[in-house]
Amino acid sequence: MIVRRLADLAGTDREVDTPSWTSFRLLLAGDGMGFSMHETVVRPGSAIEMCYRNHLEAVYCVEGEGRVRDVVTGVVHELRPGTLYALNEHDEHVLEAESRLRLVCVFNPPVTGREVHDATGAYPASNSRR
Repeated sequence: MIVRRLADLAGTDREVDTPSWTSFRLLLAGDGMGFSMHETVVRPGSAIEMCYRNHLEAVYCVEGEGRVRDVVTGVVHELRPGTLYALNEHDEHVLEAESRLRLVCVFNPPVTGREVHDATGAYPASNSRR
């Protein structure tokens, strides 16, 4: 059994901080679950373009307001607590935070822990598919 508390991750290698977001990596590839789970806080006013070519991602909003825009279709979906979006086709998208967004994110395959977005908005491919 794995038990972790978000408060215990601050200041460890499971906290990844960028100018736009901070992610707490609750489960990673090395935990052997077959997916990774993160709590990510997106700063107000951020607009982040992403396209996870190497991962599928599901995102559940637990706090804040914003939107996610599909770059290809232009369709915009409003985000508020209780909203889930899943990037089931490696969708190129822009995440915009009107207020502080707190999101629970699940990745398949799992990430290893220190990834940040590359120039294309993706995380690098992972060798682990546990």
